[in-house]
Amino acid sequence: METSVVNEPEAERYAITADGAPAGFTQYRERPGLIAFVHTEVDQRFEGQGIGSTLIRFALDDARARGLTVLPFCPFVNAYIQRHPDEYADLVPADWRAKFGLG
Repeated sequence: METSVVNEPEAERYAITADGAPAGFTQYRERPGLIAFVHTEVDQRFEGQGIGSTLIRFALDDARARGLTVLPFCPFVNAYIQRHPDEYADLVPADWRAKFGLG
């Protein structure tokens, strides 16, 4: 399956397609220096195929590349960071990590 992820800033979301079909998105709110992830959805047809992980990994890598700190209010994003703390916990401000179960 071929996937593609794009940032759609006008809609405040990252969207993923699988083999050209819409497969999911993660919604965010962005402020100077900060991105807060608030909701993620994966189309039922694609659940359990790694689509959500691919989407969130792209979004977090993009946030890092853009120098943004991350607030993972979305449970899916938070769980992803908890499963990959060595790679992504540092994106969450130190004084917020305990609130999100990250230390």
